[in-house]
Amino acid sequence: MSEQPTHKINYVIGPDGSPLTVADLPPPDTKRWVIRRKAEVVAAVRGGLISLDDACRRYTLTVEEFLSWQRSIERHGLAGLRATRVQQYRQ
Repeated sequence: MSEQPTHKINYVIGPDGSPLTVADLPPPDTKRWVIRRKAEVVAAVRGGLISLDDACRRYTLTVEEFLSWQRSIERHGLAGLRATRVQQYRQ
């Protein structure tokens, strides 16, 4: 029998400052990853709404891809998510 967490987080503060719940996250079949969607997933994982493993499984992401989103936000804010790999190499 697995242990259940004693306190489940119901929401985190999203990238736009509003509450973000699991229901507000992008759908699992998301193909077009705009800045807002990436930022919502990063905020959800950072805030403990979903785990990194859950996010990677739900969105078919690699850990490296998720971590690159997180690093981009840390280094450049939301605008950092706009950069493509080619643009990153040109810096």
